Parts: sequence; structure tokens; C-alpha cells
Amino acid sequence: MYTAVEGSRVPIRMWADPTSVEDQAMRQLHNVANLPWVHGVAVMPDVHYGKGATVGSVIAMRDAVSPAAVGVDIGCGMSAVRTSLTAADLPDDLLKLRRRIESAVPVGFGLHKTPVNPAKVHGVGGWDAFWKSFGDLHPGVQDLHDRASRQIGSLGGGNHFIEVCLEQGGEDEGRVWLMLHSGSRNIGKELAERHMSVARKLPHNADLPDPDLAVFVAGTPEMQAYRRDLFWAQDYAARNRATMVALVKQALKDVVPQTTFDDAISCHHNYVAEETYDGVDLLVTRKGAIRAGSGDLGIIPGSMGTGSYIVRGLGNESSFQSASHGAGRRMSRNKAKKLYTAEDLAAQTAGVECRKDSGVVDEIPAAYKDIETVIKAQTDLVEVVAHLKQVVCVKG
Repeated sequence: MYTAVEGSRVPIRMWADPTSVEDQAMRQLHNVANLPWVHGVAVMPDVHYGKGATVGSVIAMRDAVSPAAVGVDIGCGMSAVRTSLTAADLPDDLLKLRRRIESAVPVGFGLHKTPVNPAKVHGVGGWDAFWKSFGDLHPGVQDLHDRASRQIGSLGGGNHFIEVCLEQGGEDEGRVWLMLHSGSRNIGKELAERHMSVARKLPHNADLPDPDLAVFVAGTPEMQAYRRDLFWAQDYAARNRATMVALVKQALKDVVPQTTFDDAISCHHNYVAEETYDGVDLLVTRKGAIRAGSGDLGIIPGSMGTGSYIVRGLGNESSFQSASHGAGRRMSRNKAKKLYTAEDLAAQTAGVECRKDSGVVDEIPAAYKDIETVIKAQTDLVEVVAHLKQVVCVKG
């Protein structure tokens, strides 16, 4: 159940202990809840301070949207696929499998030498119309078409990952899953930053307590342009993940040819959706939150050494039918780098085939909240379908 935090124009419903939330994050949340366009704010148990707006926040607005509340990685989210394999079917040498995945999917700033053939991405159509609409996007990104086309099917860096996981407990103990986390890559960032810059300069945003909360309002050309680019970038992110799923599935089949796959589960967790609550049509921004409508399947990952959950939404309207997007950071990347070493990372990722060097120390499990606690805090939002533990993790 949530705690209602008063003191703002609209209450803040929190599925986290308010006393455990950083002061910076609480200030962000109160600033958002005081905006005149806001209908309601829900806060997930993985909440933490974020650039622009609080990570783990769900913001429902009337006739307005804040591009910084979506963030720069528009459409970032998760995909997961259950396979026909069990742990015994995997090769003893998991490094070979990790290298095969890394050779199939560019990581970090990488991109494909040529665009991935859309024919490899079964079940996803409309590619010609999708790329044709690139010409309608913000003029400032028109020279990025080639890069955007070759980054479809690439991972990125930071907290983005590809994993091979084993199901924990139940009748499917040991079942192998594929899972990945990524978004709209450089093109999403470029679009987001251009629109955030436009929003800050609009007269109606002049007196905001935080310029990062600048909004576009309905009926304006600026809103129309942002919505066009926003929904295109969300589509790009979904296509990017679908392409990576196809590439990772093939990488696994290259190693274990008899593998078959269930349909993929996919969900955004940095995005905007048009939804209706309390009889009001709203623009719902989820920054670090997934939709958890009744029956919706979602993915809530932990850190690279803990595990993840496949969940089913319960349709709780108090949270605007939302749930957390992961464990959530409990410390900044810089603090993690100062506190921990590559040796600490190796110890905390024991049993996982992954990078264990200083370049990914900021992703050490200790930098994240406890995923079990996060899941327990939202039993009225989702029910657990499967608990997964990674045995291979690819990072950018």
C-alpha cells in the first residue's frame, strides 16, 4: 500500500518509505506535484534522484507533458524471452556464449557496419513507413539517419545489459531465459535534448521552481512537434529491442542449435502514454516505471549480480496502473566508483559470466537497492510470475 505525502498541490502517493528517499528526490517530487497541469503523482519503491525528474515517478498531467520527466533515453525498457532450454543444455564454457552475443550486438557507442535486415526481426513490420517518417523529425537530427539506422539492434552502455538467466523455483526451475535492457540510443537522446531546450524557453515556464520541469501544453506547435518525435523515438526503442532479441536468439542457437523460443515480453519504462483516470484523459509519464494494468506482463530487473522478476500487473489505479522498473540505484555512479574496486565487483558477481573490470564498477550490485525488498513493497501493484537469476551478463 502507498503512503500519501501531503504538502503539495496534489498528494504524492509513495510505494516507498518517505523517510528513506533522498532530500533531492523529495524536492523534485514536490516541485512536480505543485505544477498546475499535474493530476497526480505516484512514486515507485525503486525511487531515487534523477536528472530532470525523479526516477521511479509516474506523473499524470492534463493537456501537458514535461520532456525532462521522460528523460533523454526515450522508450528505454526491457524485453525477455523464455527458451526451451534448461540449465543442463547450456555449454560448460559460458564465456563462449557471452563472446558470441557480444559479437552479434554492438555495445557502448558501437553500431552495426550496415543496418540489420528487418527480415530477421519476425513479427515487426512497417519498417519502410517508420524510416520514411524520419524526414518529419526535428530538423536538427536530419543528418543522423545513417547512424540511427545502424544503431537499431545495439545495446548502448551504462545500465543497459543483455543476460542469459535461469528460472528459480517452481516447476520450471532451471528454465533458460534471455533478457535485455536498452532504449532509443543516440537518436532518442538527440531528440529529447532539443525539445527540452525548446521547452525551457517558453513563456509559461518562466517561473517554474525547476527549469528542468518545463512543459509543453496542448494545442501548441511545440507540443505537436514533441509528441511526433516522442512517439517515433518510443517506436524506435521498441524496434531496437526487438532487433536485439532476434540477434541474441540467433547467437544462442549458434551455440545450442535445438533452442526454440516463446513470444517475447516487452515493456517501456521511460515513456508517455495517453490514458484515462478519474474520467479524465491524461498524458501519463513513466520515468523508471512500467505499466502494470490488469494482466499486463512486465519485467523488473535487479542488478548484474542479483536477479530479476517477470511480473503480471494487478491494475491498481492508485498507481496509475504502474509498478517499479527495477531495483533502483541507492548511490550515484561516482560514489560507487570511489567506494568499490574491480575485486569487489568480481566477488559480488561470483557465478555470473560477465565483465569484472573497473569499467563497470559503477554497476556493482551494492550500488543498487535490494530487489527483493522492492518487489515486496508493491504486492498490490504486481504479482510475481517468475524469478530469474542471470548466469551470463553482457554490459556496454
